[in-house]
Amino acid sequence: MSTVDPGFEVKTCAELAEQPEEYQNAVRKIVVSHAINELYGAQVFDEPAIALAPTPYAKWLTCRVAMEEYGHHVRFRDLGLEMGIPAEEMTPDRKRPLSIFDYPMKSWADFCVIKLLADLAEIIQVEDLSRCTFLPLRNLARMTMPEEMFHAEFGEKFTAEMCRSEEGKAEIQKSIDHYFPYLPAFFGRSGSKNNEIFRKWGIKMRKNEEMRADYLERAKAITAKFGLTLPDLPEAA
Repeated sequence: MSTVDPGFEVKTCAELAEQPEEYQNAVRKIVVSHAINELYGAQVFDEPAIALAPTPYAKWLTCRVAMEEYGHHVRFRDLGLEMGIPAEEMTPDRKRPLSIFDYPMKSWADFCVIKLLADLAEIIQVEDLSRCTFLPLRNLARMTMPEEMFHAEFGEKFTAEMCRSEEGKAEIQKSIDHYFPYLPAFFGRSGSKNNEIFRKWGIKMRKNEEMRADYLERAKAITAKFGLTLPDLPEAA
């Protein structure tokens, strides 16, 4: 729970520079993380998926997804630059991206599942940031949300299309079994000190474990629509 006054807001990057160091560092961590992961995701998933898309229509929409994901990186990078973060700190060369990117995408089914389930995880993160006390980050989250919703809907649409055949449904299930166990880690560790600081300052609203539980419920509901199942997760997840 936030311990700052209910009306506390930081309206500009100039005001951010006047805030306690703990607050500044917390905002910085979130902006850097998003800039890095939006860029790397576009590079290893979205852009390569254009070649995997089975029809011109699917390629067209995949191009839009790739464009928007690169655009998310540009927006977070631009905010970071305004905050005084060096550009080189907002690239995968300087900080390790999320572990989901370690597992190569090999098929169109893989990409459908990534959009269906990985972008659902991103939506939950962006929902939390849309109430952030740092207004430039809040506004960026609200600007990003419609595009993240489109990416998840993209995944749902093309997953549904593949599930019309038994062969396609089997491919989707195989991709879910492969990728899903890595996705809960997207939300970080339970009892995270970083998350505690984020919530203290009203930068995030919920604990990692609360967002992860919400994600698991939503992921279960969306896959059940297509007669798909989620694999069991290790207890630690």
